[in-house]
Amino acid sequence: MTRSADASGITPHAELFAHSADVGVRGVGPTLASAMEQAALAMTMAVTDPAGIVPQQQIEIACAAPNDAFLLVEWLNALIYEMAVRRMVFARFEVAIADGELHGRAWGEPIDRARHRPAAELKGATMTALTVGRRPDGAWVAQCIVDV
Repeated sequence: MTRSADASGITPHAELFAHSADVGVRGVGPTLASAMEQAALAMTMAVTDPAGIVPQQQIEIACAAPNDAFLLVEWLNALIYEMAVRRMVFARFEVAIADGELHGRAWGEPIDRARHRPAAELKGATMTALTVGRRPDGAWVAQCIVDV
């Protein structure tokens, strides 16, 4: 999924980063909410190619935390839970954040092992390499290590 830069000039994007045993997920965007959406997309990228997921079903997630970094971990762990319980993969995310609460939506479909060819099973988002904040260029970054 390609997104264009907004008025800030920051193009939201998701990426994986190297970690010796597990996988690092990083979301970058012009807002905190956008960075959280991109971190969720990066987590999907650790499992399968998001382009191969049909966003046919929507689920809603609400979580809260005392700060933005813990909110990232809560958000990703809530998604991991939904993926496991519903046996789904998600390719599209929408987040709204206010007063330490995140309200999110995720769109996806039931996992099809033959079509999605999952590369990993996600176990949990951790506090390792946990960073949520703004870079000097104004972009928001939300990242952590996810156990696989």
